[in-house]
Amino acid sequence: MKYLKFLVATALYVVVLLAAYVIHVKFFRVNVVFYSSIADSVIATAVTIAVISLIRWLNDFSAFEKTLLACIWLLLGYGFAISVPTVIDRSLSFYTLEKLQQRGGGIKLAAFERVYATEYMKEHRLVDVRLTEQQQSGTIVIRDGCVKLTPLGDTLATASRYFRAHFLPKERLLMGEYSSDLTNPFRASESKVDYLCN
Repeated sequence: MKYLKFLVATALYVVVLLAAYVIHVKFFRVNVVFYSSIADSVIATAVTIAVISLIRWLNDFSAFEKTLLACIWLLLGYGFAISVPTVIDRSLSFYTLEKLQQRGGGIKLAAFERVYATEYMKEHRLVDVRLTEQQQSGTIVIRDGCVKLTPLGDTLATASRYFRAHFLPKERLLMGEYSSDLTNPFRASESKVDYLCN
């Protein structure tokens, strides 16, 4: 019987989570899609715990079981946040599908670099979105027209470069050939550039 109550409580959580998400994106300002979705998950968890505590049929979970339920729901909410709104918001893969659809179902292969470099950057305000996310995350600051890493940003960049170099696939399929190019994407970067800050 508790399994059924667990499933009912979890279904209630999903309904509350989706309602919280829709209300949040329709009626409130959002700084970062991922963070607002995580907040929706926390709100939905708290509301659902409160509701099941008020419904006699669902109120026979112990405090420990409610804690476990809350942990499960927070993980479900995290999975939703990162797998649905965040992926759709920032995915180049979904953009590619949407762009193909917009252009009648087909685009010449040779044109994709131009499509990504010009249309994608402009249509999705990619620079504005990414810099806003990094500012809100505390990984960069923008002062006097210069974008600078914070200590947190520097630590994350070091960790991600280490992971990229040592734990991403050395043999990854890229346009019909296996390559390790993306384990060190800076290997072909220009050494002299004119955009550095002092």
